[in-house]
Amino acid sequence: MKFLASLFAANLAVAPAADLDTIPFKTIGGKEQTLADYKGKVVLIVNTASKCGLTKQYETLETIFDKYKDQGLVILAFPCNDFGNQEPGSHEEIAEFCKVKFDVSFPLMAKLHVKGKDQHPLYAKLTGDGGIFPGNVKWNFGKFLINKKGEAIARFEPRQKPDSKEVVEAIEKALAQ
Repeated sequence: MKFLASLFAANLAVAPAADLDTIPFKTIGGKEQTLADYKGKVVLIVNTASKCGLTKQYETLETIFDKYKDQGLVILAFPCNDFGNQEPGSHEEIAEFCKVKFDVSFPLMAKLHVKGKDQHPLYAKLTGDGGIFPGNVKWNFGKFLINKKGEAIARFEPRQKPDSKEVVEAIEKALAQ
């Protein structure tokens, strides 16, 4: 029975991840994309906000992106207003804020919901009931690491800094595979 439970859990972690590639989302400029557009890259998905106590993570995310982008890392920032109205701006305001305040060069996506009745399908697949990492995103700057095959391999909570040992080691390991 224990063997079957572990076999089922392993399939649960991989099977839904393959479906991640087909879920559409939009760039902040309105272009439709999927994770398939980033196949062969390691992707760090982050829900972001401009008026949050953790907003300074944009700076660290940019540093991590600069360090690893030539090795195949992409960071996708998904602005989200689900927590304390901390991302009330328009797409244009968000893009300008990120450029002026933090000189962000990694891709910014269109605003979406990471939880609740309007939860975006990408986040439903990552965190919903039966998702890869079940349980709502707790706040802004939750992070999910996707490997080169398009599989979600790690989840990091909002207060976990992008340059923490655990996050950097997971990124480096995924880039090496």
